[in-house]
Amino acid sequence: MNAILALEDGTVYRGRGFGARTSSVGEVCFNTSMTGYQEILTDPSYKAQIITMTYPLIGNYGINRQDIESWTPHAAGFVIRELSPMVSNWRADLSLSEYLEENHIPGIQGIDTRALTKRLRVHGALKGFLSTEDIPPEDAVERARQWPGLVGADYVREVTHKKAFDWDPKDEQSQDFRIVSGSEEGDPRMARRALPPADLRIVAFDFGIKYNILRRLRQHGFKVHVLPATATAEDALAFKPQGVFLSNGPGDPAGVPYAAAAVKTLTEKGIPMFGICLGHQILGLALGGKTFKLKFGHRGGNQPVKDLDSGRVEITSQNHGFALDAESLPGELVVNRINLNDRTVEGLRHRTKPIFSVQYHPEASPGPHDSTPLFEQFRKLVEKGA
Repeated sequence: MNAILALEDGTVYRGRGFGARTSSVGEVCFNTSMTGYQEILTDPSYKAQIITMTYPLIGNYGINRQDIESWTPHAAGFVIRELSPMVSNWRADLSLSEYLEENHIPGIQGIDTRALTKRLRVHGALKGFLSTEDIPPEDAVERARQWPGLVGADYVREVTHKKAFDWDPKDEQSQDFRIVSGSEEGDPRMARRALPPADLRIVAFDFGIKYNILRRLRQHGFKVHVLPATATAEDALAFKPQGVFLSNGPGDPAGVPYAAAAVKTLTEKGIPMFGICLGHQILGLALGGKTFKLKFGHRGGNQPVKDLDSGRVEITSQNHGFALDAESLPGELVVNRINLNDRTVEGLRHRTKPIFSVQYHPEASPGPHDSTPLFEQFRKLVEKGA
């Protein structure tokens, strides 16, 4: 199956198709993670994006039904150097190509992903058209150019759960994995650690929340009520939460003003609040800041972040194409973390209220795990206010 990837600047890459026989448009970006393609594909933050993996061999451990991060994969397309011809993993349920075909997502392999990544770094993220159908190159380029892009778009409404729900009320989905000894019987994929009591009640705004965030919150003793992105502050307060969590999500934070309005009202109540990724940006907007689009974004599991309070450097997992403008933030907010590659804002804390946020993913699965203690920090804030 032949495939084509066309960029808005007229560049055309030809390769071999895999996954679904279809076409898609989106912003072409790159991710530097060596593992985790399943989590990347199912991360709602990748809505409307065609993902290029910089690591050359992808698909060798297949796909399993346990490690998905959302109710469906959200990526518009997948670009790799080489697809593994076989799957070697005892947890695998199907191959990567089968999974993409099942979910109507096109993939292309056999192109020079190094050259593509260098182009995106020089020119910035570009609009693209990916097809495993018989599409002439000139038509493919034109379709890439016609796509309106991410700026100002609201993709949050497309990825959020439409109705509120309680996360894992029977404690069947949140237990962490544990290593199985050779003498144990049963399915080793179901071996889990026991959970602590769910003794703190919080609401989580679902702007495109990853399931591993919900798992981590439950593992730290939170009883989580998940709200759709369009929920109001009154909807959240009706649950009488002891804390509020603001999730990750796709696209331009300026495209979801209703979310910033709800968060602004909640910040005035003094309820402990923790935001990550898009939630971090929405918090900044709610308190008077501004955002801007990064040239090619931060996507990968190796982003260095410095904690300015402690001097500690964390290696973090990130996926975002927008950032907060440090100069626009009000005096009540302190920038306490920065990205060591480009000095952009990676963390905030409020001077007087129990509110903080980070731009990266402390729940990162498959890693790194340097930032996991942030969930414990949130728990201590909620306990203090309880």
